[in-house]
Amino acid sequence: MDIAALFNRTLMNLARKFIIIPFFFLSACVSTSIIKSGPSNVGIVLCGAEFGENQLPGKLNTDYIYPNKDELTYFAAKGFNPITLPFKWERVQRTIGGELDTAEINRMKEFIVNCDSLHIKVILTLQNFAVYNINGTQYELNSRHLTNDNYKDFWKKMATTFQSYNNIYGYDIMNEPRGIFGRRWRKAAQSAIDGIREVDAIPFIIVDGENSSFSADWREENNKLRKLKDKADKIIYDAHCYFDYDHSGRYNNDYEGRITSNIGVERLKPFVRWLRKHNKKGMIGEFGVPADKKWMEVMDNFLSYATKNGVNVTYWAAGPWWNDYALSVEPTNGMDKPQMKILDKYLPAPKSNVASK
Repeated sequence: MDIAALFNRTLMNLARKFIIIPFFFLSACVSTSIIKSGPSNVGIVLCGAEFGENQLPGKLNTDYIYPNKDELTYFAAKGFNPITLPFKWERVQRTIGGELDTAEINRMKEFIVNCDSLHIKVILTLQNFAVYNINGTQYELNSRHLTNDNYKDFWKKMATTFQSYNNIYGYDIMNEPRGIFGRRWRKAAQSAIDGIREVDAIPFIIVDGENSSFSADWREENNKLRKLKDKADKIIYDAHCYFDYDHSGRYNNDYEGRITSNIGVERLKPFVRWLRKHNKKGMIGEFGVPADKKWMEVMDNFLSYATKNGVNVTYWAAGPWWNDYALSVEPTNGMDKPQMKILDKYLPAPKSNVASK
């Protein structure tokens, strides 16, 4: 690192320690304008680090991978920002309450640095669905084996580890927390928020709705989450929105006359209304469609509505190990997937030079 870069990093670290309150205020104002009004950002989930969930902790490049610089360059050139990295708790903290695994943390740091070199923000997402696997046994969050204090400890250690990385957009504290409902999930989420804020005031804290985080059912299932407290006022509520009949994202069902071109809009509206009513920040952390004309029309309408309402969205998904996964927008032999024709409409210039089909 040259002298200028070192000086800039030192100033940033000093700013984190000594000018927290003004930065809180500025960040809250800026995030409100981005998320609630004006154009939305389109991000992408790059999968791989969370793969091999039946082989934990598993072997790198056999059971799981991390996206490399070439992978990042394609999506950066397209204009996706931020990029979400899902990861597994069991790999990063091999023992509940223990120290973070140095090798795994270094892989995450390399990913973050590569993103920073491409001017990309990063969301780190704990892809664990509110469980931790030990020797084939699943322990549920908010149980005696996996307490809220354990959860707080993990996120405090993560925030401490990454607090000097200035391109961390936010921490998604648990993707789709399943089997932990109502007050139990709210208490667990509050513990993670408190742990992060004990050491870092800067990044957003992203809170998924319980179960599968459906945007259409947000008010009924997640209304109590509005009571979460963050002294930085930088919570982002994360809903997921798939357009098939059962919301699963598998797209296995016949249309049977039940799907209209505005189904995505209708499923997003309840979440947008809830955000407005309670003056909260929100995003759609997952959405995606197969390369089918009807579904791409639905996605187009959905993205138009999200943009008009200033809701940031993140496409699910990409990554070189998806192979023939129908929703993947991973390029094939340097060629764009058909879904990119729609996504390109909502991504900022400059566009990629990668040829399109």
